[in-house]
Amino acid sequence: MKRVLMLAAENGALNGAKVGGMADVIRDLPHALYPYGVCADIAMPSYGFLHRELTVSQQTMVKVSFYGQPHWVTLYQCVHPQLPEVNLYLFDHPLFDDGGNVYTLGQSDRPFADDANKFALFCASVATALAQQTIALPDHLHLHDWHCGVMALLRAYSPEHQILQRIPSTITIHNLAIQGTRPLNNEHSSLQSWFPQLYRHLSDEAINHICDRRYLNCFNPLRAAIVLSDKVHLVSPNYAKEVLQPSDAQRGFYGGEGLEEDLQVKQQHQQLFGILNGCQYERASPSSRKLSARKALEQGGLDTMALLLNQAENALQRWMVNHPYLRSVDQIALVTIARLNRALGDSIEPRTILTSVGRLTDQKVKILLHQDDKGISTLAHLLARLEQCSPRGVLVLLGSGDSEIEQALAKLASCNHNFLFLNGFDLSLSQALYDEGSLFIMPSSFEPCGISQMLAMRAGQPCLVHGVGGLLDTVNDEENGFVFFGDSIAEQASEMLRRFDALLPKMATAEWQAICDNAKAKRFDWSRSAKAYCEQLYQFAT
Repeated sequence: MKRVLMLAAENGALNGAKVGGMADVIRDLPHALYPYGVCADIAMPSYGFLHRELTVSQQTMVKVSFYGQPHWVTLYQCVHPQLPEVNLYLFDHPLFDDGGNVYTLGQSDRPFADDANKFALFCASVATALAQQTIALPDHLHLHDWHCGVMALLRAYSPEHQILQRIPSTITIHNLAIQGTRPLNNEHSSLQSWFPQLYRHLSDEAINHICDRRYLNCFNPLRAAIVLSDKVHLVSPNYAKEVLQPSDAQRGFYGGEGLEEDLQVKQQHQQLFGILNGCQYERASPSSRKLSARKALEQGGLDTMALLLNQAENALQRWMVNHPYLRSVDQIALVTIARLNRALGDSIEPRTILTSVGRLTDQKVKILLHQDDKGISTLAHLLARLEQCSPRGVLVLLGSGDSEIEQALAKLASCNHNFLFLNGFDLSLSQALYDEGSLFIMPSSFEPCGISQMLAMRAGQPCLVHGVGGLLDTVNDEENGFVFFGDSIAEQASEMLRRFDALLPKMATAEWQAICDNAKAKRFDWSRSAKAYCEQLYQFAT
């Protein structure tokens, strides 16, 4: 068996270690690589609690030089929950413990400061454990996102970690927009503070490789990982092309985000690859979509809306336990649920249920919240069109994230009876939305790969998506879903509404059913992607 050591901030295989799509990849990849003779071991911070939930087979103390002083970091070697031959290496230190959170919110005037400290020490701990061979040297080192950029730096320039240069390395970029940039010096959260001796001996050339192209006095860990790793992997073929172009916010295009020149160099040296993430298909999903009242009656007369509203109420109850007071956004949701329940009656007439699930970031909702010259948002227009064409229809949006976005959505929910905004995340509710929705809305401004559209398609729910990144690689217009484009954010908003208008009359028709069936039949197989990892990134024989 070949061994790959992955460094990552998240892992969906562990309770409490998932925030975004990276966690799904780190959960699924070891299973997909194993049949090809690859054990994908995973190293990550324990965040003060993960090691308590697993069987620890070995516990070691690693002495790490950080902030110019020795720090003792506890290394727990644990058995993977499903793959006994795969190791989980969990590193624990007080700096990693933020009360059970993976990421620290931090301060607006010092972005990434706390997390940068945390992941710099984590990378130094892994590098030291490898250099001392407390962890056996793997056949390949696989880094994920900016959190692991310091590992690439130490591998390239730290004298005490020179042995790591024997190991080929890959950086996978899940989201190029988040780069973790911090000052080079003169700050507690800076490269000079973390590694004062190493910093003193860095050459001008080395500084040029790791500094931020836009802020030359700053250390950019993602850029360091791109420049200093042997291979660069983007999580979809189309995204791998987009990042070679400079971003242009004026026309609503998000590409290389200042790192396009470094990525172009990697492409010229045939070191840049776009391999699509996969999706798991073990879970059974509904056999078909409901088309008519007659069909619903034949299936027992179950009302999809009633089931979803019940799931939503259950999720709200679980969230409210964790808050000392009732949030206004939850009150609005409860009022909307009560209103929708009153409107159910005894009818089993199919309803148009629009769904959306995801993190509330500018990336995900910029098009939805874009306002026209009259100050009306795209989302408000969409809800008005839904009301006009499907009076009993509803949009259910599940997500949390940026507080300003949450507030804007709560305000829209308070004045639109057909908009149910559920401000949080709940796994069973999200699955119900994938299973029972009529149309999934995913108008991301950019999307490295995306998992939500895959999960909706897996359940036979077509998606309306912006034609960018992995969305364009997974959704085929008018075949298994619907795609819109636009050369500016205003055009993108307009095109989204135009496509939505054209879709509404198609629902509950044989043509629509064919698209649902095509969506469900589409497969984004992890096995195919894992084979590409072995051949293109690791250069292992398969």
